[in-house]
This record gives sequence, C-alpha cells and structure tokens, in this order.
Amino acid sequence: MADSSEGADLRETASGLIRVLPALNRSLDRRADRDFPFPKPPEVQMAMLSLVEAREGITVRAAADALLMRPSNASTLVSQMVKGGLLRREQDALDKRVWHLYVTEETRIRLRDVDGLYCGYVIAGLSALDEDERTALAGALPALRSLARHIHPNLH
Repeated sequence: MADSSEGADLRETASGLIRVLPALNRSLDRRADRDFPFPKPPEVQMAMLSLVEAREGITVRAAADALLMRPSNASTLVSQMVKGGLLRREQDALDKRVWHLYVTEETRIRLRDVDGLYCGYVIAGLSALDEDERTALAGALPALRSLARHIHPNLH
C-alpha cells in the first residue's frame, strides 16, 4: 500500500511541476515582452544563448549535443545568430574544423537586462508570499537543480 501511495504522490508532484514551471516561465516571458525594449529571440535561440553564456567557448558540436540538436541544425542556427550579432565564433587554434562560441558584448548586456527584469518580477512575487512559502521555495532549489540534472544531465 505504501508503494502505491508513494507512486501517487510522485505522480501528483510530477504533474504539478510540469504545469507550474512552464506557466511561471510563460508569465516571466510575457512580462518581459511587455517591459523590454528589444524583441525576444525565438526559444531555440534563447536556449543557445543561455548555454553559450554559461559555457563560454563551447564548441558548436558540444552545444548541439547539450541542446539535443542535430549538428547541422545547430550549425545553421549558430550561423544565423552570428549574422544577427548575437554570437561570435572563433576557430580552434589546433583544429580548424572546430569553432568555439561566445555571446557578443551587446547580447551579454541584453541578457543581463532581461535577467534583471526576471529577478525583479520574481522578487516582487516572493515578497507577496509569507515567510513559510518563501522558505519552502528556497529550500526546494537544490532539489530542483538535481531533478533537472537527472532529467537531462548534459544541460547542467
């Protein structure tokens, strides 16, 4: 009986996370779309930007693997983003077939600005919660990071 109850609890938790996390992300995106003076890149570009910012110098191949993309699709995406001024790429000194990726300075500034907006929204939301709710959310962060690593180890 305990196994069945535990399975039901896990399913309820999983279902709740699946619903609330994307809703939170969409809420942040909608607010930022309204408040940020620049158009937001498509989601696949945002994923690439976040990855490259977190792992400066990552290769196109490693980025494709981390984002579960075909290397040819990642290469096309990177070319578009380089042309659009979002990324820059540098050829590897030893292997001329390998390219390393970096966010441009303008992109870095915009990402910081968006992050500042997002943090402001979340801080305002957290301020509206009671102390027990804030403590519970803060305590859940390590477990959420661990869950993300278990679901997709290459991204984190």
